[in-house]
Amino acid sequence: MTEVIRADALPDPLRDELLAAVTAATGLPASLVAARRLAGGASMETWSVDLRVGDAVEALVLRRDMGANMSAYALDRPTEFALLQAACAAGVRAPRPRYLSPAGAARRWFLMERLPGESVGRKVVRAPELAAAREVLARQLGEALAVIHRVPVAQGLPAIPGPTEGRSPAEEALHQVRAVLATLGLRNPVWSYALRWLGQRVPAWDGALVLVHGDYRIGNLLVDRDGLAGVLDWEFAHLGDRHEDLAWVTVRDWRFEQDARVVGGVGSLDDYLDGYASAGGLPVDRDAFVWWDLIGNLRWALMCHAQADRHLRGADRSVELLSLGRKAAEMEWELIDRIDAIEKGGR
Repeated sequence: MTEVIRADALPDPLRDELLAAVTAATGLPASLVAARRLAGGASMETWSVDLRVGDAVEALVLRRDMGANMSAYALDRPTEFALLQAACAAGVRAPRPRYLSPAGAARRWFLMERLPGESVGRKVVRAPELAAAREVLARQLGEALAVIHRVPVAQGLPAIPGPTEGRSPAEEALHQVRAVLATLGLRNPVWSYALRWLGQRVPAWDGALVLVHGDYRIGNLLVDRDGLAGVLDWEFAHLGDRHEDLAWVTVRDWRFEQDARVVGGVGSLDDYLDGYASAGGLPVDRDAFVWWDLIGNLRWALMCHAQADRHLRGADRSVELLSLGRKAAEMEWELIDRIDAIEKGGR
C-alpha cells in the first residue's frame, strides 16, 4: 500500500536539497516529476521519486533518516551508500546507489535506483501472482546470500562494525543484547532465561568473518514473478558469522503466518541451504544455525520494544512503531517452545 503524494507536497527543504545535490553530482538541471511516500519502513523514511535529470527521467527510491535510530548499531546513510556501491560492484543483486545527501543535511539521505517487485511480506507469501516465484525463492535466497558472503572484506568496503577484539560474533551478539536490555531498562523472565540458556551454549566459530547483511528476510527483499529481484535495507550490515544471516530469515515472525514454509514463509530449509551451497557458500553448522535462529527471536523481541519506545518517548510518533511492542510476546512464546523442544531432544 502506498500513499500518493503530489510532487509539490514533498517537503520544500528536502525537495530543494535533493535537487541541488543531484544537479551538483551530474552537472545537469534536475526537477521533480513525481513523489509518493511509501508505507511501512520502521527504520527509514522512504519515498518513491521520479526525477528529470537533463533530458532523462530517473526512477529512484529515497531513504532518509527518521528522528531517531532504530538501533545504536545501525549504519549511517553515507556508510550504507558506500556499502551498496561495493556490494553492487561485487555482483550482489541490490539497487544501485545514485545520489548522496550533502554532508550538512540535517537528516541524511540517499537516492538509489528503483527496482521492480514486491517487498511487503504478507503479499510475498500469499499473492497468487507470485505463486511461481515462491517455488524457486528459497533456493534463490540461499544463492544470493552466498554471493553477499563472498564480497571481499579486506578491501573495497567502508568501515563497518565487527565483533570486538577477543569476542566471537556470537559473544558479540550476546553483549549487544545485554546492552539493549540495559538501555531499555526492562526486566522480563523469558528474556533472562533465554539469555542465560544461550550464554551457556555459545557455538564454536571457525574464525571466518564475512559481510553480514544483518536483516536478510522477507520484507527486505524485492520479489517479482521470476523470484528474487533485489536485496534491500543494508543499514544493519556488519562483519560477522555467516550463520547469523542464514538463520535470520527462518525466525518465525518473518514467515507471516505461513509456518509450514520455514524459510520466510516461502520455502523449505533444504532448498535454501542447497542454494547457498551451490553458489559457493561455506559449510553450515546446524547447531550454530539453531543458536542464531533462537537469538534472532530474542533480538527481534527487544527491537520491537525499542521501536515502541521511540513512540513513547516522542522521538518518532507512530502508531506502527507503538504496535510493534505487542509482538514481543510472540517471540517470547517461540523461545520457550523451541528451548523446551531442544531440552527434550528435538530441535
